[in-house]
Amino acid sequence: MTREQAYNLVRPRFSNKNLFKHVLAVEAVMRELALFLKEDVEKWGLVGLLHDLDYEETMNTPERHTLVTAEILRDFDLSDEIIHAIKAHNNLAPLDSLLDQAFYAADPVTGLIVAATLMHPDKKLASVDAEFVLRRFKEKSFARGANREQIKSCENFGLSLEVFTTIAITGMRKISKELGL
Repeated sequence: MTREQAYNLVRPRFSNKNLFKHVLAVEAVMRELALFLKEDVEKWGLVGLLHDLDYEETMNTPERHTLVTAEILRDFDLSDEIIHAIKAHNNLAPLDSLLDQAFYAADPVTGLIVAATLMHPDKKLASVDAEFVLRRFKEKSFARGANREQIKSCENFGLSLEVFTTIAITGMRKISKELGL
């Protein structure tokens, strides 16, 4: 599956523009992580772009989240690694590979970065750095949906929280226009 095919599959499934921006942000972070870790940029990007394909459909039945996505993607030419990583982010598969682990940490960090950016006076990703985001990270009431333990799991694959956050911000800056930030 190409990135264009994935985009065309994903886009119409989101009526909520912020959810669509979330998958674009996660895709950007995954692509940047793949570059940094010398992994397959296209494969890692597809995981980010496709991971919440069924979100709106399963939001009231979270135990089905990612299982419906796996069914939808069954007829496409995708590696088992991609499907496994998508399931792993909802704790429906073990974090076996570097891809699984990186994606598990990347998914929630985008929400933290967006929330921190919106707190910045100019609300622009270009003005936000890891130090600014990590100050907010310590505030338990800030961006409650961004699971801190999940984000900190970046240390399990050798990246400090500061390096991981910097990589994530760098990736998201590349699509700041699409994100409106």
